Amino acid sequence: MTEIKLKRAYDNISDDDGRRILVDKVWPRGIKKEELKLDDWAKEIAPTTDLRKEFGHDPEKFDWFTEQYKKELDENQKTPDFIEKVREYLKKDDVSFIYGAKDTEHNQAVVLKEYVNQKK
Repeated sequence: MTEIKLKRAYDNISDDDGRRILVDKVWPRGIKKEELKLDDWAKEIAPTTDLRKEFGHDPEKFDWFTEQYKKELDENQKTPDFIEKVREYLKKDDVSFIYGAKDTEHNQAVVLKEYVNQKK
């Protein structure tokens, strides 16, 4: 059975990553585009700049951030297309949401994975 995985952009690429989708609005620092070997860059479904800055990767704000980001996803016209693309990928392969944040537990990819899994 296929699944959505989470992976930092700075981690080594693996054969079991499946389809690799960058889910950040900004490109990860210090990485060349060809090094990430992405299948897609879904910057249109990333949190808005204002939300991202207000969150500031503060773990104490993560519950608030999760709620706000899910509202943004609900209101974003691109979200249904993104979810459909992920569904299609998952029919054949795993999908890895690639992100740049250092904190592996409190970031938008964690929220996005939960959101997409609820909508599948």
